Amino acid sequence: MIKFTSFFTLLLLFSFNISSQNAPNVIIFIGDDISWDDFGCYGNPYVQTPNIDKLAAEGIKFNNFYLTASSCSPSRNSIITGRYPHNTGAAELHTEPPIWMKSFPEILKENDYYTAQAGKFHIGEYAKRGFSKVSLKENGDGGERKWVEFLQDRPKDKPFFMWFAAFDAHRGWGENEFSNTHNPKDIEPPFYLADSDSTKVDLARYYDEIKRFDHYIGKVVDELENQDELDNTLIIVMADNGRPFPHSKTRVNDRGMKSPFIVFGPKNLVKRNAESNALVSAIDIAPTILDFAKAPIDEQFQGVSFKKVLKKPSTAFRNHVFAEHNWHDYEAYERMVRTKDFMYIFNARPEFPQSGPADAVGSPSYKDLLQLKENRELSAIQADIFVTPRPSEELYDMKTDSIQLLNVASVPSYKNELQKMKTALKMWMETTGDNIPKNLTKDWYERKPDYVKTPAFEVRGEMPGSATEAIKNNNKGAF
Repeated sequence: MIKFTSFFTLLLLFSFNISSQNAPNVIIFIGDDISWDDFGCYGNPYVQTPNIDKLAAEGIKFNNFYLTASSCSPSRNSIITGRYPHNTGAAELHTEPPIWMKSFPEILKENDYYTAQAGKFHIGEYAKRGFSKVSLKENGDGGERKWVEFLQDRPKDKPFFMWFAAFDAHRGWGENEFSNTHNPKDIEPPFYLADSDSTKVDLARYYDEIKRFDHYIGKVVDELENQDELDNTLIIVMADNGRPFPHSKTRVNDRGMKSPFIVFGPKNLVKRNAESNALVSAIDIAPTILDFAKAPIDEQFQGVSFKKVLKKPSTAFRNHVFAEHNWHDYEAYERMVRTKDFMYIFNARPEFPQSGPADAVGSPSYKDLLQLKENRELSAIQADIFVTPRPSEELYDMKTDSIQLLNVASVPSYKNELQKMKTALKMWMETTGDNIPKNLTKDWYERKPDYVKTPAFEVRGEMPGSATEAIKNNNKGAF
């Protein structure tokens, strides 16, 4: 009996070790302020992203992945907690969730994963518990130079999770080893920016930053191959919000809220050489990774695992994705719902223009648009960032207008669709505890290029969701 028990115990331990060793490693690469169409694999003909493009070609490229906020810290907190921004208690830029809130890396760590973070953090003190090793300094101008070192120094007897969040391509552009890689003369600006020399230079420097992000991703992939870990590692490449240019960052349409999202992983878990048109939200990342790790998915996670989509990319997933824009330098309150065929945007502060955040307003690209405005040479779409008052409702037919140019909210033939989308958004707001505070945080800067502070600088108003205790609300809302 003793011999049998000992044998059985050894067998269990052996089985546990095999299971632990086979648990997939996970790496998330998060670019800072990069739009969905600013990688080569998403059709950008100017930017040089060979390593990202290779991962996309060998993994799955998602075409309809949406963030919950086009603003750095609200977006990152949403990703790492699997919760909507107003449910994290940190819906505004530079705010933090409470110390008791859990991040998914903390749950991985509790389940025998080695976890490490290097690069930009911008999340909060609570999240540090989730990492065995944290590097908060700018390790190199882009924050990527610790990545390979962290892979080399990890314990080799545990599966690992790495949160590699670059500072690239956040403004301002610094000199780096890839400066002047992109020739401004070769670049044609997107139709909503000015076709001017200084805008082309602005875009070229931005692409140089993305090139560096791509370069260090390639270094990590090489190191994974050297360690014979690539085939057992789930890799995600994404960004936290849109590019830091007018019309992009802080917008709730595709130019701000849609993110590149590429997944490469073990052949038995992730389909190779594929694309997915499934609607997926950033809050779905946390439960998906926990699902792969066979770790418990706590009730706090409002997202849903899309593991099945990774095995079969043609699988439909969400019926709705939701997003929000709260204070980011300027007073704001917008909500968005997207379905397969439509996008609806509600704006509770239509009196303000959609100028973008302060770093975009201070950019050469904004100044070029301002010059066109003064010369009365703006196109209709270029003029959109200056329009005030704005419509409180916008509806876009994604079947015929995938880039959201024509607001059909007032078109009679879309009356029924408008009502459906309004109802879906209202129900989501009520179910998840969202609200519209009267005293929102005001502008901290004047809405012009020179960063002039207002009397309300560093004064906070009421956070959306605060009055309803949305931080304790775990309802997922419509799926």
